[in-house]
Amino acid sequence: MDTKFARRTERIGRTTCSYWRAGKCNRNPCRFVHIETPSPPAACGYGNTAYSYGKKPHSSSENTPKYGSKKALLRDNGDRGDATRVAKAFKKSSPRICKYWINNNCVHGEQCLYLHSWFRGDGFSTVTKLQEHKKVITGIALPVGSDKLYSGSTDGTVRIWDCHTGQCAKVINLGAEVTSLISEGSWIFVGLQNAVKAWNIQTMSEFTLDGPKGRVRAMTVGNNTLFAGAEDGVIFAWRGSSKANSPFELVASLTGHTKAVVCLAVGCKMLYSGSMDQSIKVWDMDTLQCTMTLNDHTDVVTSLICWDQYLLSSSSDRTIKVWACIEAGSLEVIYTHTEENMWH
Repeated sequence: MDTKFARRTERIGRTTCSYWRAGKCNRNPCRFVHIETPSPPAACGYGNTAYSYGKKPHSSSENTPKYGSKKALLRDNGDRGDATRVAKAFKKSSPRICKYWINNNCVHGEQCLYLHSWFRGDGFSTVTKLQEHKKVITGIALPVGSDKLYSGSTDGTVRIWDCHTGQCAKVINLGAEVTSLISEGSWIFVGLQNAVKAWNIQTMSEFTLDGPKGRVRAMTVGNNTLFAGAEDGVIFAWRGSSKANSPFELVASLTGHTKAVVCLAVGCKMLYSGSMDQSIKVWDMDTLQCTMTLNDHTDVVTSLICWDQYLLSSSSDRTIKVWACIEAGSLEVIYTHTEENMWH
């Protein structure tokens, strides 16, 4: 056996194979031991600093980042302080998202050199394009704990996409325009003309919630209540029911808007609704009564977001407004951004 290789094997052989722990190691022989070993003391723990960052067989990427080559790490192994510094630089220098984390099988956890988040790094990159809808996409939902993405479109279909392959796994033809789509827990809610479809993805049960007049353009869930804004300006509210024929019961119809409700948001125990009538209404979640109307926009209110103690609204009047609660209890605009370049 080559002396250099033997020394290297002996050196890292004290480290337990993390893939073996997970029952996934397919290397024979493996450079790491397949037994549980006690953690080495911190004073001589090279395996926990530079060398563990430089190992190649179980790295989270096929290509080693250019700022953290194995040769550089091994060269600094004689000085623990330098090795630790290089290891940290190596970790910070990698902007890649861990491909094993994407598939939910990265065994390195917080010690992984690669990003375990879609929302970090220097920017965004396209993973894949889902291009099978024929018309406008009106809603996208990824239920918690599911590996399926749901999308609805005015082409009359809901498509279910496999998040691992990026392929369409199923097409549900509803025969009517899908005008909104959201998820909550195990439920998928689909807004249609004069109705809301409710699907439970665990039990595969399906229910139709009647009541809305016209297209259901917006939906949200808050305080165990499903809210759906319709084309006639009315917001319908359903809560859980013990009735055998439907797990949902219509508990209220919120009236006040004079035109279609196009966006809804929940925050600070309030429901906020934006409408084509250019107004935002604030509803108490407990009483389901309107507590105030905001009229600062001069065109359709297109979207609403609750962020911390603030309400953000956008409008076809080319503005984005930030609202904050003042001492009197009402909401007041504290900042307005005007977008000069908008598509027509």
